[in-house]
Amino acid sequence: MSIGIIIVNGAFFINFTLNLCFFPKEGISMSILPIFIPHAGCPHQCVFCNQKTISGQKLAAVAGAKEQLARWRSWLRPSAANEAAFYGGSFTGLPLELQEELLALTDALLDEGFIGSVRLSTRPDYIDEERLQLLQRHGVRLVELGVQSLDDKVLAAAERGHTAAQVAPAVALLKRFGFQVGLQLMVGMPEQSFASVQETVRKAIAMHPDVARIYPLLVIKGTPLAADYAAGRFVPLTQEEAVTQAAWAYRELTEAGVNVIRIGLQPDEELCAPGNILAGPFHPAMGELVKSRVLRDKITPQLAKLADCGAVTIYCPARLESKLRGQKSCNLRYWEECFPGLELQIIQDKADEIRVCPHVNPSHR
Repeated sequence: MSIGIIIVNGAFFINFTLNLCFFPKEGISMSILPIFIPHAGCPHQCVFCNQKTISGQKLAAVAGAKEQLARWRSWLRPSAANEAAFYGGSFTGLPLELQEELLALTDALLDEGFIGSVRLSTRPDYIDEERLQLLQRHGVRLVELGVQSLDDKVLAAAERGHTAAQVAPAVALLKRFGFQVGLQLMVGMPEQSFASVQETVRKAIAMHPDVARIYPLLVIKGTPLAADYAAGRFVPLTQEEAVTQAAWAYRELTEAGVNVIRIGLQPDEELCAPGNILAGPFHPAMGELVKSRVLRDKITPQLAKLADCGAVTIYCPARLESKLRGQKSCNLRYWEECFPGLELQIIQDKADEIRVCPHVNPSHR
């Protein structure tokens, strides 16, 4: 943030410029070819998880993977920017022979240049040298770990089946083998306070992951958590609480150089089918809500310092104007309520920065 001093109506005011490290420009567009293997390799069913619903796939098999890849091949053109991604289960928990069979499918795509890389997700307790040597042989670029929390009380309540202490060694080993590392984190889990989320994020940042995902927990039909919710033993976060916590996590991760590649579950047809989501802070544009909140939290203290100015213009790049205004102009309404005597306007600017500038309002005394 840079600060300048200006004078308006004989009074000194501060002109703020926010740097946008937490909103990096998008790089090369990448097309993901998702291959869902629900629950495959998972030794436990976490209380919140029903991958058959979340992924839209009911079977995990090589034949199913072939079918999914055939569908993507019919929709996409060959490109080094395409990436095959195994989601839904704990890939490295599969028998080695099955891992080989699945990776042989992506080997063929790599060899013909249809894709340029492979990623997969797994558990931190299923990382060892033998498994990583296999992944190296098959062009895997990035391994995402389903960490969810680094609080053992929370992990136990979710029946994750691993401890927080197993995460850092897994990340270190992945880095030693040259893999990029992703961490998947959640907010709103059983026994998880906001303070626990904050401590998890701080510990995650200390591991220097390349990418992260943030998922507010939802109550999905057919999960153990659904029974707890029905019995009143579990209360999910409200949307406001989820946005607040996820925005804090997003800001901290991004400012630390971690690329947050997803916020909230993908709103696909099966997940959104009537009756599948029983409760929780689901929103099809959760990422936009969270990023908009980050901007609101960044700019509100600066407006407070300019509240006596009478009028303020916020200059922003076109790519961020909708996030700055907020969904249905919710940020503007929030600021109008907080600072009723302050006239606000938002103007697009060519510079890739946000500037909060007081200006002379002739009607203000």
